Amino acid sequence: MSDAKMPVEPFRIKVVEPIRRTSRRERAAVLKRSGFNVFNIPADKIFIDLLTDSGTSAMSDNQWAGIMLGDESYAGARNYFHFEEAVRSIFGFAHVIPTHQGRAAERILFEAVVKKGDPVPNNIHFDTTRANVEVRGGVPVDLAVEEAYDPRAELPFKGNMDVKKLDRFIRRTGPKKIPLVMMTVTNNSGGGQPASLQNIRQVSEVCRSHGVPFFFDACRFAENAYFIREREKGCAGKTVLEIAREMFACADGATMSAKKDALVNIGGFITLADDDLARCLKNLLIISEGFPTYGGLAGRDLEAMARGLQEVLDENYLEHRVGQVAYLGALLEKSGIPIYKPVGGHAVYILADEFLPHIPRHQYPGWALTVALYREAGIRAVEIGGVMFAKDKSGRGKTAFPKLELVRLSIPRRVYTVSHLNYVAEALAELYRDRDKVRGLRIVEQSPHLRHFTVRMEEI
Repeated sequence: MSDAKMPVEPFRIKVVEPIRRTSRRERAAVLKRSGFNVFNIPADKIFIDLLTDSGTSAMSDNQWAGIMLGDESYAGARNYFHFEEAVRSIFGFAHVIPTHQGRAAERILFEAVVKKGDPVPNNIHFDTTRANVEVRGGVPVDLAVEEAYDPRAELPFKGNMDVKKLDRFIRRTGPKKIPLVMMTVTNNSGGGQPASLQNIRQVSEVCRSHGVPFFFDACRFAENAYFIREREKGCAGKTVLEIAREMFACADGATMSAKKDALVNIGGFITLADDDLARCLKNLLIISEGFPTYGGLAGRDLEAMARGLQEVLDENYLEHRVGQVAYLGALLEKSGIPIYKPVGGHAVYILADEFLPHIPRHQYPGWALTVALYREAGIRAVEIGGVMFAKDKSGRGKTAFPKLELVRLSIPRRVYTVSHLNYVAEALAELYRDRDKVRGLRIVEQSPHLRHFTVRMEEI
């Protein structure tokens, strides 16, 4: 098999962490105790953990060396200035405000600009972004292109925003009512799909013509830039860094969970151009996160972020990263398992309602698949479907389900090898053969926001 199909790691393994396989009987008992919610399962009961790629990366020797150089001064630690320089060199904005993770950056930004009833357009909001808009009384509005909801459309940039819909929406709503437009790159809730540079420029032009600020949710910016280089006409000769700079030159700012494309286990930031808004954000930051040069992080964490932001732009790393996810997708497709296509940059998305066609949406087939996958193979994945995104919009118990019912297999960066991915593919193939045995679930307890983190279920 050629290395184009089986990706070869561009690194050597220097430190290992043991993982333990549990029995099916043990896993069944764990599921019952956890309320059939894989978020509630202790990590030492997991064999292969594909719950998320957020904060689960393996850091490099260079990053660990930087941690030993942490300056833990309360204000003005030297690591902040290393971090600030790294962010500015890529994003290009004057202000760099650290936070302990991405949702803290979202909370502070939306607290400053979103008022009750304000709509916030995005291609597709992810869970924490949506929740932070809603907590402020805002209205998240998804304006992705229609192809984003067609899991079989083999198009290169299904993360694009529908520019005509955006323009009409701003005109109809009134630009003064819209605090900002966001774009999530890559588009996590829509199969991890990239947005094109052309589309980013068009969105920017619409926003600027109406005087509406344009921000990125940039947590996977390097993967998006890599896809642009590989797929977009006229971009093949550019470096990933050059493309990233062109992306951010179109915007007014960005939030980022550094736990993704900064290759760290904790951290995030806001970066922006507006001086007045930056002052406001720093004042809000001090209340909950800390002084503006540490933002809820230790100096060593800032140093690890600074170095990770440089490492993620390495094109050998990105080739392997994207290739590893594509490899798993190809294995699943070979077994006949329905997946979202094309495969995205950080995860393979299974079409759970097609995998389990006998389970109706109100019995949460995506959630049922995550439960069955853990019970049969010790693999943890995450549902992106009815539990995560369904809403009672009528107020009378009539549930509006999202268009896509997915299970996401997120690949942690630099953590698992090809043999681990083969195990995942074999386990899913076996489960697919016996899929008629999988049962649906009902909700027993839930919270008003981000219910998938704490919900308790029972099997039907």
